[in-house]
Amino acid sequence: MLRLLQIEFQKLWLNKTSRILIYISFIFPLSILILSSIKINFFGYFTLDLSETKIFEFPYIWHITTFFVAFFKFFFAIVVVSMIGNEYSNRTLKQNLIDGLSKKEVILSKFYFILAYSLVTTLVVSLIVLILGMVNTPTADLYLDTIFNGSEFILGYFVKLLTFYSFCLFVGVLIKRSAFSLGFLFVSFIAEMILYSLLWFEWYNETTAKSIMQFFPFTSMWNLVDHPFIRMKNVHDPTEIIPTDYAVHWYEVLIALTWVFIYIFLSYRLLKRRDL
Repeated sequence: MLRLLQIEFQKLWLNKTSRILIYISFIFPLSILILSSIKINFFGYFTLDLSETKIFEFPYIWHITTFFVAFFKFFFAIVVVSMIGNEYSNRTLKQNLIDGLSKKEVILSKFYFILAYSLVTTLVVSLIVLILGMVNTPTADLYLDTIFNGSEFILGYFVKLLTFYSFCLFVGVLIKRSAFSLGFLFVSFIAEMILYSLLWFEWYNETTAKSIMQFFPFTSMWNLVDHPFIRMKNVHDPTEIIPTDYAVHWYEVLIALTWVFIYIFLSYRLLKRRDL
């Protein structure tokens, strides 16, 4: 595993564009630290101070931060589809096979790197959440049960990253060209949203549509960390609570991990059947 991980790391680190995108994908989550301390004055009428909204306090910060930080995953998605596209265009994939790597090891090397990156990113976000939570939560409320209440969203965030990057890997292997792969990701997302709308209008029932769509790729990722805006509204205005299930459920994690297995398996099968 370490050998395969080292091989993939060297390939990406020697590529300047990939190296910059990896830096950016780590730097942007750190912007949450800056955002939590910013006060915006709107022409003297009122001042927006996010730290006063309680969204950076435990336990809410686990949920809200992981949701918004997850949007930065698109930077590394470019790296994932590019590392496949470059393998084909530069013929390094064929050279790796000549040098002794099997097609299974080629896919595993990329999956191991995705897994390692997702773990490191999750650890960085966990550290950011702990720092912000400690700073913004009133000292009287800093108990272990309060601090780690809601920390399951970190698991949801990790699985969300792993699922999305595994999907990017599969699309990269399927299409082989970086630009078209990114386009395919966008079209897949739009198609899934259209299907959701059609199901909703067909049965006129949001619950039925959601129960079907929870098994689809993008919806399964979304369900891992969802409803942040309702949570923010409930925190900001507790007088009018909107009942919502925020929890990260075991079956949602299982559905997403099943997609991870499917993506990696299909990537291997595609690569195995192709004549390189």
